[in-house]
Amino acid sequence: MPLATTGELVTRAAGTRSAVAAFNIITLEHVEAVIAGAESTGAPVILQVSENAVKFRYGRLRPLARAAVAAAERADVPVALHLDHVRSDELLRQAPGAGFGSVMYDAAHLPYADNLAATRAAADWAHSRHLWIEAELGQIGGKDGRGPLDAHAPGARTDPAQAGDFVTGTGVDALAVAIGSAHAMTTRTAALDHALLGRLSAALPVPLVLHGSSGVPDDGLVAAVAGGIAKVNVGTALNAAMTGAIRDFLAAHPEAVDSRKYLHVGRDAMAREVARIIAVLVRGRTAPPADQAVSPA
Repeated sequence: MPLATTGELVTRAAGTRSAVAAFNIITLEHVEAVIAGAESTGAPVILQVSENAVKFRYGRLRPLARAAVAAAERADVPVALHLDHVRSDELLRQAPGAGFGSVMYDAAHLPYADNLAATRAAADWAHSRHLWIEAELGQIGGKDGRGPLDAHAPGARTDPAQAGDFVTGTGVDALAVAIGSAHAMTTRTAALDHALLGRLSAALPVPLVLHGSSGVPDDGLVAAVAGGIAKVNVGTALNAAMTGAIRDFLAAHPEAVDSRKYLHVGRDAMAREVARIIAVLVRGRTAPPADQAVSPA
C-alpha cells in the first residue's frame, strides 16, 4: 500500500487514546522484521532511521531509506518512515528527497533558549516542505554511547509549564517528554512518572512521545498509553533480540559461515519482539508465542 505518514498515524492514535509503535532500523533485516511483526498483528507501524544509524551506514541516508520505502509499499499494513534524533541540519535537509514524511529534530542537549530557537528554525523549514516534526524537551539521556542518564536526577524531567511555552514557541507537531525512561536501557526497570505524564498531557495540545521504551516494563507502557503517550519509540529491544538469537545460534553451530543462517534467526527474533510490543500497546491483542515464527503476510 502507499507509504503512510507519521503525522496521520500518530494523530489517529492520539484521537483514540492509543499509541503507534515506532521501531529504529539499522539493517534490511530490521526493516523486514518490523514489517513482518506489524503484519502479524494487523497494526500500523513507523520505521525510524536515526542519525546514528546513518553514521553507521557511512553517512549515507538514501540506501537504507530506499530499501525501507520499497518494503513499506509492499506491506499489508500502513507503514511510515521517520528520521529520528537529527542534530545535523544537513541531514535534516535530506529528509524530503529520501522518502521521509517526518523528522525528530534533537536540540534537547542545548540550553533551553538555544533548543527553542534551533527547533523553531527546524520546524519552520520542515513545515515548508510538508514534514511533520517532533522535538524533545527534558533529559532522556543514553545517547551517543554515554549510557543511560539518571532519569530521576533533579531537572531531568520535562516541566509542563515550560513544555507549553516550548510547543507554542516552536510550532512542533509532537513532543518527546522526559518522564523517567532512558535510551539504550537493556533492563526493563524504568519507573515512569505517570502523575507528571498526566500533567503534561493536560497542558499540551500536541501528541506526546515516549523515548527509551525498551527499558519500560509492559505495565508501564500500558499505563503510559492510557496517560496520553501516542508514539512509543523502541530500538534497543530489537537489537537485544537479534543479538541474543544470533549468539545462541552460533554457540550451537560453531561451524556456521553462511550469514543467511544466523541473520534469519536474528530477523525472526526481532519480528517476534515487534509483535509482542505492539500487542502490549494495543492492550488485548495476543502476541505470537515466543517460539512461533512470524513471517510476512
